[in-house]
Amino acid sequence: MVRRANSPRLEFEAAAVYEYPEHLRPWLDDLPRQPGVYVFQGESDVMPLYIGKSVNIRTRVMSHFRTPDEAALLRQSRRITFTRTAGELGALLLEARMIKEQQPLFNKRLRRNRQLCSLSLQGDIPQVVYAKDVDFSRQPGLYGLYANRRAALQILQQLADEHQLCYGLLGLEPLSKGRACFRSALKRCAGACCGRETHEDHHSRLLMALEQVRLVCWPWKQAVAIVESGPELTQYHIIDHWFYLGSVEQLEQARTLRQPPDGFDNDGYKILCKLMLSGEYEVIELD
Repeated sequence: MVRRANSPRLEFEAAAVYEYPEHLRPWLDDLPRQPGVYVFQGESDVMPLYIGKSVNIRTRVMSHFRTPDEAALLRQSRRITFTRTAGELGALLLEARMIKEQQPLFNKRLRRNRQLCSLSLQGDIPQVVYAKDVDFSRQPGLYGLYANRRAALQILQQLADEHQLCYGLLGLEPLSKGRACFRSALKRCAGACCGRETHEDHHSRLLMALEQVRLVCWPWKQAVAIVESGPELTQYHIIDHWFYLGSVEQLEQARTLRQPPDGFDNDGYKILCKLMLSGEYEVIELD
């Protein structure tokens, strides 16, 4: 079978061939070898093509030029811009915020998740609750962060398997009163459903299992500043209830930053929680 030269398949295959992006070479000269965020810009000034971060902006951008799989990105790019940060933490925070705000075409991660949920104990049965309904930064007794309800229930099932908890008592499957569940006969459930163990013991093991994924409430009264110093730059990263509000070079400038939006910053929490509580960085409470 002979393909026509103007067939869509041939055009696609030709477009996929990698060519060194000579048109971007002039933008490489100013790229620093310091930490920060870089942006591949296309024709649009509103929506960038790709946003990335690195402790060495120039080296990371050059790695894109050596990757044939990124031919489409490089071909569509018209310029490369960057923002310096004091270190890796500032780059992580800025990258996450910029991706959520600008929704670049070639970034697949760090996008907003409207279905973000957690598990909450209501009585003895864990329930799925959503960040759009509950303030995860203030509400105690929440366990885990999940992309959707299905992911939350899968983790609950996994914890049940690891700790011999009863699917029926957890609401994962129907349970007839007074009858053992199917997993009990297989010795995968310790038997709280049929009296082989007490409900109190079952609940205690459930709490122990959930503790592995417990969310940490915001431990400060108001916003704080994380101090990050690099060889050439010191920044104060302003954080409020796990939201990254921005970075300033003078602490007095923190007053100019906006208040945190409604909702919960999943990425901010994952980046910051352990780090801020570890004592690795100086944390200053703001008035």
